[in-house]
Amino acid sequence: MRVLVAEDEEILAELVATGLRRAGFAVDTVYSGDAAQAYLGLHDYDVVVLDRDLPRVHGDDVARGLVASGSRTRILMLTAAGSMEDRVSGLDLGADDYLGKPFEFPELVSRVRALRRRSARPVPPQLVRHGIRLDSVRRTATRDGRELDLSPKEFTVLQLLLEADGGTVSAEELLERAWDANADPFTGAVRVCMSKLRGKLGEPSLIRTVQGVGYAL
Repeated sequence: MRVLVAEDEEILAELVATGLRRAGFAVDTVYSGDAAQAYLGLHDYDVVVLDRDLPRVHGDDVARGLVASGSRTRILMLTAAGSMEDRVSGLDLGADDYLGKPFEFPELVSRVRALRRRSARPVPPQLVRHGIRLDSVRRTATRDGRELDLSPKEFTVLQLLLEADGGTVSAEELLERAWDANADPFTGAVRVCMSKLRGKLGEPSLIRTVQGVGYAL
C-alpha cells in the first residue's frame, strides 16, 4: 500500500509517484540516498522503488542497509544500466526485483503490486466479507452485487479493513498504510474518509468504531 520512490531525476520521480498514486498507493518521493535512508527509518514501506545511482549515499548502500536491518520492505531497483551483470549484482545486493530504464509504466505498477503482495501476509486477490467483494487487481468493489464508486483512498481503507478479517485496525495504522508522509495526523483525515466510506457502503452499516482502539468490519 505504501511506496517510497527514491530517484534523483526529480521529474521522473514525480511522474512515477503520480502514476502509483493513481494505481491506489500512498507514495513518498526522495531524491538522494541519505534521504531514502531517513524515510525508510521513519516509515514502514511495503516497497521502495530505488534508483541505483543516487547522490550522497549510493543506492547499493541503501539496499545493503535495508537488507541488513531485516526490514520487510521489498526493493525494486531501477537503473539505466541494463546488462545481465548489472541485474545479477543488483539482485545479489538483496533487491527483490530489477527494472532497467527506460521502462513501460504499466510494468512498473505490476511489479510494485507483485512485490507488495510478497511483503505482506498472503491474501487472496479477491476479498469477500459481509456481502462485500473487493478485487485488488482490477480495483473494483461491490456490496451485494451493487458496484461501489470508491475513491482510491476509500478503496485502500476498505481493503485494509477486509484484510484484517474482522480484527480492529487503528486510526494510526490506517494513516500509516493509506496516507503519505505529508498527511497531518491532526486533520481528522481518517475519520472523514471513514464517514464517506460508510455512506457509500450503505445500510445496514458494516464498519464499527471500537472506542479508543480503531475500526473493524
